[in-house]
Amino acid sequence: MVIRPVKHLRYVAVTAAALLALSACGGNNNETPAGSGGDGGEALSGQVVVDGSSTVEPLTAAAGELFKEEQKGVDVAVGTSGTGGGFKKFCAGETDISNASRPIKDEEKALCDKNGVKFSEIQVANDALTVVVNKDNDWVDCLTVAQLKKIWEPGSKVKTWNQVDPKFPNDALPLYGAGSDSGTFDYFTGEINGEEGKSRTDYNPTEDDNVTVQGVSGAKGALGYFGFSYFEENADKLKAVKIDGGKGCVEPSVATAQDGSYTPLARPLFIYPSDKGLAKKQVLSFVEFYLEKNQEIVEAAKFVPLTDAQKTTAKTELDKLKAQ
Repeated sequence: MVIRPVKHLRYVAVTAAALLALSACGGNNNETPAGSGGDGGEALSGQVVVDGSSTVEPLTAAAGELFKEEQKGVDVAVGTSGTGGGFKKFCAGETDISNASRPIKDEEKALCDKNGVKFSEIQVANDALTVVVNKDNDWVDCLTVAQLKKIWEPGSKVKTWNQVDPKFPNDALPLYGAGSDSGTFDYFTGEINGEEGKSRTDYNPTEDDNVTVQGVSGAKGALGYFGFSYFEENADKLKAVKIDGGKGCVEPSVATAQDGSYTPLARPLFIYPSDKGLAKKQVLSFVEFYLEKNQEIVEAAKFVPLTDAQKTTAKTELDKLKAQ
C-alpha cells in the first residue's frame, strides 16, 4: 500500500485565500454534525483512514487538505492499494472510507456483510478515463475501440504501431496500465475487451499512476491509460488520444464526461464510508464536508464535477447510512 501525505503538490495551486474562503463557508456544532467540518463547533481530533483507488486518491487528499483548514486536529490518511485492495481492507474493518473507481462487486459486498460492515456508495466526481501517448507522438490523434481492443485484448501480439494501423510507423509500442487490483483496470478491460479483468499480461502494470506518466513520457512510442486528472496534471508531458466509440472521435474533457459523449470511457468515481466509520465524529464531519464543498474540491483537484442530480443522490445516500 502506498500512503501519500495529504498535502499533495497538485493543490499548491489552491491559494490561501481560496482555502480561507472555503473554511469561512459555514459549519456547525459537531455534536450533531449536519453540514461541513464544524467550524464554530467543538474542535475535532483523530484520524480518518482511507484506502483504495489511486484515481480517487488525489480528490480525497484534496478534500482532506481543505478539511484540515477547519479541523486542524484531524488527519486524513489516504492509501492507494487500488479499488480491489481497498475494499479488502474496508470490508475487514481496517479503514473508515474506501475510494473506488468502480462500484463494489457482489463478492466484496458479501465480505463486508460477513464482517458486519455496512456502507453507502457515494459518487463524488465523474471521470474521463484517458488514453495517453508521448508528447512527441505525431502519428496518432484518435483510436477506435476496436483498435484499443486489438492492442489490449488477451493474447494480443501487437508490438509495434503499424500492427495497429498500417499507416502508423514501425515503432515499438510499450504499454503501461493499471494493475489488476485497480478499479481502472476493471473498467478499462470491461469496456474495451468486453470482460472485466481480461487483458494481455505483457505490459507494465502499476497501482501508481505516476509510474505510467514516467513510462509514457520516457518513450516516444509508449501508450498508457489512467484517470483524467492525471493527464491534466501532466499535459505538458503527455498527449491525450481521442476515442471513437462509434460516433466519431471525442476528446476527454469535463464537458464530454458529463454529457456522456466520451464513450465508453466516461465513468463515475465513488467513496464508500462505513457505518462504524461514521460513528466517529471526525469521519462523519469529513464526509459531510466532502459533499457540501464538493464543487470546490473537485475543481481544485481537476476532476469532473457532479451534476445537480448526482449531488442530490450523494446526499441521500449519506443520509440513509446515518439513519442505520
